[in-house]
Amino acid sequence: MRESAPRSTKPGAQERAALVGLFNNTSRHFDPEHSLDELAGLAAAAGARVVLRVLQARAKPDPAIFLGRGKVTTLAASCDEIGVDVVMFDNELSPAQLRNLEEALDRKVVDRTQLILDIFARRARTREGKLQVELAQLQYLLPRLVGSSAALSRLGGGIGTRGPGETKLETDRRRLRHRVSILSKEIDTVRRRRGQLRERRHKAAVPTVALVGYTNAGKTTLFNALTGDTAVASDALFVTLDPLVRRVRLPDRRELLVSDTVGFIERLPHSLVAAFRATLEEVAAADLLLHVIDASSPDRERHMDAVRAVLGEVDAARVPAIDVFNKCDRLEPAERARLHALYPGALCVSALTGEGRDDLIAAMEGRLALDTARITLEFDANDEADRERISDVYRVGRILRHVAADGHVTIEAELPRRMLARFQPARTHTAAPHGG
Repeated sequence: MRESAPRSTKPGAQERAALVGLFNNTSRHFDPEHSLDELAGLAAAAGARVVLRVLQARAKPDPAIFLGRGKVTTLAASCDEIGVDVVMFDNELSPAQLRNLEEALDRKVVDRTQLILDIFARRARTREGKLQVELAQLQYLLPRLVGSSAALSRLGGGIGTRGPGETKLETDRRRLRHRVSILSKEIDTVRRRRGQLRERRHKAAVPTVALVGYTNAGKTTLFNALTGDTAVASDALFVTLDPLVRRVRLPDRRELLVSDTVGFIERLPHSLVAAFRATLEEVAAADLLLHVIDASSPDRERHMDAVRAVLGEVDAARVPAIDVFNKCDRLEPAERARLHALYPGALCVSALTGEGRDDLIAAMEGRLALDTARITLEFDANDEADRERISDVYRVGRILRHVAADGHVTIEAELPRRMLARFQPARTHTAAPHGG
């Protein structure tokens, strides 16, 4: 072990990062170079500049130091020569591996999980988002604090040490445990409040559509195209962290709520999924999911699998979904044809150019109409309560016929089945989608 003073990065200075990946040659479905490219994107999102990339083929990680000892020695020399501030691993390291690597490399070491948590801390804007990120960070940090002053000093500053709002993370274990307890209680309150809001929306019967997808698939650009919103869209990873919800009126006059959610990523940290459960439950409670996929990505199948895995973790796999291949303007005609052959039920759109938007809206209308019934309603036009109910029908239903005569209003409409009890007594019969 080499003894020297721990490095520190000047406030505001861009950290110089080395990226390290370990791969098994027997894995057919894992491209280590693409994975390291994604890690480079994460590093950039955290504010670092990548100056070194290292890959090692190895049957399995060394339990003590992760890489082979010869590779660690070579890596340390390269870091000295290039002036690396932080070494980022494209894997999750055990507490022992993290400590041993920091001692051997004499630098701050950050694994994939810690890097993702750091980015989330930078992106959180709402109180709820900050609570959830901080809890995930502290739960990750607890087993990695060994208590010695040398271990704590190695944390230094910069990437991996920032809490929400650029605050420095607590490193005293006793205070840290107390903070975890407080955060857990506050997040429980958030979950209850979100549950109450969902229940109110359920009673109002306004359908909800949630956009989900791999980070940087173009969800926010598509969200803006559907809602007319101006949310910030970027090629950076995890730009959207706090959910956005907007009200949209469909061409058939029904209203729905559309939400843009945090992007998923392969090997999304379990602590993050657990901490963000209050937010991700919104996805599970949606009436319809739009699974937005970057059609131009060479890793799109792996990205789709990663999204489905997270949806399964948050009990959202049962929610009806439409696969929406975005960025189709980047595809050659032959690749488009191949995509349609592989996924005949999917849509090909470009949120940037507007291509496919009308087809997507029509598909949303059709899927949301599947759980409806046709109902004929009689109202007293002079009764205030009935006038409010007429407004409700127009807000959540598809109007097929409206007749007003002698102070009475007759409306035939398709309504969500869960709304029928509100308008009884009435004559009803099941409707085909789109009233066909």
